[in-house]
Amino acid sequence: MNDNAQNNAVPLRTRLKQRRAQQAPGDRDRGALLIRGRLYTWLATTRTRLREAGRPEPRRIAAFWSMANEPGLQALLRQWSEDGDLTVLLPAVIAPEQPLEFRRWTPDTPMRPGAYGILEPQGGAVPDPDIVLVPTLGFTRQGDRLGYGGGYYDRTLGALKAAGHPFTALGIAWACGDLSGEDYQPAAHDVRLDGILTDKGWAVPAPPLG
Repeated sequence: MNDNAQNNAVPLRTRLKQRRAQQAPGDRDRGALLIRGRLYTWLATTRTRLREAGRPEPRRIAAFWSMANEPGLQALLRQWSEDGDLTVLLPAVIAPEQPLEFRRWTPDTPMRPGAYGILEPQGGAVPDPDIVLVPTLGFTRQGDRLGYGGGYYDRTLGALKAAGHPFTALGIAWACGDLSGEDYQPAAHDVRLDGILTDKGWAVPAPPLG
């Protein structure tokens, strides 16, 4: 990303936050419900296909604790956790400029506010996730993501790739975050997502697993 593009990122983030804040509450609720339904269906059908083919299924899902104006995922995380053979993970900020640490979450897990006021599970790190759900403020149809500017997810996804750990990264975004027609160029360190799901459907279709 050149200096001009970096300078554009700040006002672009501001515009995207304004767009999503202007959505009617009812539209947000319906959109979040559609996102949860599509995610649940995608994972269930993917796991069934892999099971029938005798291939390993994804079992560890790193999600995120939705903040205000983000698509609410909490009901889906509870459902996955109660399915029994899925492990839900949530991120924790352990230090500035470091990758996130993923910790197991269940509805009974003690939570406390982290570095940015986002609730984080108490406990230690667990094995790396098979699927990572990434909060996405803005996106391109090529899978590029504009986040909040802290770089935590780029560092985290980059560290997983560098470790050789296979995983699928899916952005979760509102459709109003589409950057088509915007003056946006991803930075060299930005990690492209494998798929992006919005309230209007898959902006970037999730890849087949296995």
